[in-house]
Amino acid sequence: MRLDAAALDQLFRDARSQNAWLPKEVPDSLLRELHDVMKWGPTSVNCWPMRVVFVKSETARQRLLPLVLDGNVEKVRTAPVTAIIGMDMAFYDRLPTLFPVADAKSWFVGNQDLVNTTAMRNSSLQGAYFMLAARALGLDCGPMSGFDNAKVDVEFFPGNMVRSNFICALGYGDGSKVHPRGPRPAFDEVHRII
Repeated sequence: MRLDAAALDQLFRDARSQNAWLPKEVPDSLLRELHDVMKWGPTSVNCWPMRVVFVKSETARQRLLPLVLDGNVEKVRTAPVTAIIGMDMAFYDRLPTLFPVADAKSWFVGNQDLVNTTAMRNSSLQGAYFMLAARALGLDCGPMSGFDNAKVDVEFFPGNMVRSNFICALGYGDGSKVHPRGPRPAFDEVHRII
């Protein structure tokens, strides 16, 4: 079933990356609902490498702030929640449960290049599902890559099995402070039908 124009507007055409946030709380129940919606997005062999830390408390926020680039400090400081989207580099340990139709774990054990590529590709896909689900639930998003991955990994993903991919502020954006929308390429500039 095709979504109506209003839904497409909410997810894509009118949605904007937010830079400033209204002081409105995002309840934990909404973060759980966000997971319940986005978890159905497909990944290769249902590998599900994404791991998320929701930075919500002031204590956690103070741990994150020194690790983001200067241009992102205010976004993180004022966001009700900042999600650290990570990737479990041992995702394949869960494949016997998540993909029981084949011995997919054996495809990855000892093949670090395949592990790295699969984790990055699929956690990025899941991050996109995450943002679309957030928008569908009425939240705004502010994705960022300007942070020190290595320091974030040490601070928020102890044990070295999960690595950060990107961060995404969540909440209710202050629409008066968004940047002008950047142009997008035309179909023929970036696509070919062969």
